[in-house]
Amino acid sequence: MENIELFKQFLDKFVKLTDEEFDQLLKPIIKIKEYGKKENLINAGEIENNFNFILKGLIRKYFKKGNHEIITQISNEGQLIHCQESFHSRKPTEYFVETIEASTVLTITHEDLENAFTSSKKMEHLGRIIITFTMILNDRWQLQMVKMTPRERFLNFVTKNPELLQRVPQKYLASYLHIKPETFSRFKHLLKNHVKKEKIN
Repeated sequence: MENIELFKQFLDKFVKLTDEEFDQLLKPIIKIKEYGKKENLINAGEIENNFNFILKGLIRKYFKKGNHEIITQISNEGQLIHCQESFHSRKPTEYFVETIEASTVLTITHEDLENAFTSSKKMEHLGRIIITFTMILNDRWQLQMVKMTPRERFLNFVTKNPELLQRVPQKYLASYLHIKPETFSRFKHLLKNHVKKEKIN
């Protein structure tokens, strides 16, 4: 399976699985799905049934507020993306999950993942850690939204994710960072000037 080792490396950050455990417990329930650009993995009103890990590509999660799309997550290779609340509560989601680029996604269904996590104490521990990990990421992001100024949010994001500035449409990044499009353009312009000055010096 394409790049499946990337998923095992991701899991090994939390709990080390032997090759035998991975091949026996997870490999049989993994599916690889291909999506084109601007293709939805899930729509609002549906129940999230898939645990998604991005092998290749770029995906966003958003909800609609009037005529606006409010982006809450932008993820690329080696990251998870799914509607967590719907996945665990088994209730319809308010989110859309859509590819920004053509993407290859490793998917495991809710039923299969639950069965895998209950198969042993080690797997149950892995499941608990992954859920905790996603909650911590969400809490950190919400704290940044409250504590940081728009400029701080922009600089923090660009410093940590310089490649996404080239890959993600500007209007998506502005929404994700809760920055007005015109303000985002100004920050980006200032950043370019800063880089030019550094090159000159």
